[in-house]
Amino acid sequence: METTNLQTSNQPRDERLWKIAKRRAEFKKHLLTYIIVNAFLWGIWIITGIMRGYLGFIWPAFVTFGWGIGITFNYIGAYTGFKDNLTEKEYRKLIANQNS
Repeated sequence: METTNLQTSNQPRDERLWKIAKRRAEFKKHLLTYIIVNAFLWGIWIITGIMRGYLGFIWPAFVTFGWGIGITFNYIGAYTGFKDNLTEKEYRKLIANQNS
């Protein structure tokens, strides 16, 4: 199997695109971890509930909901460019203030 290097000596890496790709890769890792851990927690809840004869308090929902909020913000940062737009806007404002 032959692997190819996307960055050749003729083409320097675009740092902006590299940062976007890195954020998206980190989001995908975070999402996979979220799914695995939550599946494990919900599995524990179901198994222990079956062993007791009733499911009882739905404690994994707190983890799923709380961590889900973090995942949502992580997605926004990785795929919408919202953070980059804010940074660019602040940079332009600082440049304008400096020139005034």
